[in-house]
Amino acid sequence: METSEKDLKEIVRQKYSEIALQDKETNQASCCGSGCCSSEVYNIMSDDYSTLNGYNPDADLGLGCGLPTQFAHIKKGDVVIDLGSGAGNDCFIARAETGETGKVIGIDFTEAMIAKARENAEKIGYNNVEFRLGDIEHMPVSANTADIVVSNCVLNLVPNKNGVIKDIFRVLKPGGHFSISDIVLTGNLPDKIKSAAEMYAGCVSGAIQKDEYLGLVTVNGFTNISLQKEKQIVIPQDILSGYLSVEEIADFENNGAGIYSITVYAEKPEAKSCCGPDCCK
Repeated sequence: METSEKDLKEIVRQKYSEIALQDKETNQASCCGSGCCSSEVYNIMSDDYSTLNGYNPDADLGLGCGLPTQFAHIKKGDVVIDLGSGAGNDCFIARAETGETGKVIGIDFTEAMIAKARENAEKIGYNNVEFRLGDIEHMPVSANTADIVVSNCVLNLVPNKNGVIKDIFRVLKPGGHFSISDIVLTGNLPDKIKSAAEMYAGCVSGAIQKDEYLGLVTVNGFTNISLQKEKQIVIPQDILSGYLSVEEIADFENNGAGIYSITVYAEKPEAKSCCGPDCCK
């Protein structure tokens, strides 16, 4: 029996409610964390935030798969929205870029994460970073609000990815853009591989094909789409061997299928200018 969209969202909500109460080291050993029980590689999913301005260790739960804020071209005074803001890590880094004259809005549908993020913001003393409880496919944000939208390893967890991308278009100002890090697939991954990858690479079972992902960005009206970064997530041999035979591992490594972390950039077109005698009435 196929799991419904509502049930999938509830599974994610419960999982991230647990994660909000754990420390980073525990999270990195969990399904949706960035590490696992491999002796070969400890942490291949998330990139190192610690050198970025605004980094706060209390807000870093080790759940990302990229550094979207690094590629987002944030300027002083910008309004930035972070989708799936968790404990606030990307929001605080965005705040370091947008400064006191800008605004950062984090959106998460897990109450425990919102509480943790607000507590972290209070400790830092930021009064222009706020966290709102809500679904990212129906954001509690007015249309044409944000200059920039960022997100870090979140859309792969959402069943209705098209709904999220459509709502990103709605909340962005004309001429605004997004920079989103996420997990995508290439080729057909066997079920056994998906099980291994989910344990190691963080709930990759919700990821879709790379071409399908980029296609959703295109059909929702975005332009100037580009990949700012792409890296393959390599599942270590000692993880694979727990799920596959030697022959199955060889087949997987030779069939061209893979799991990738990508950072995607795209722009919402500028508003059309008046082009005729009646269009400005």
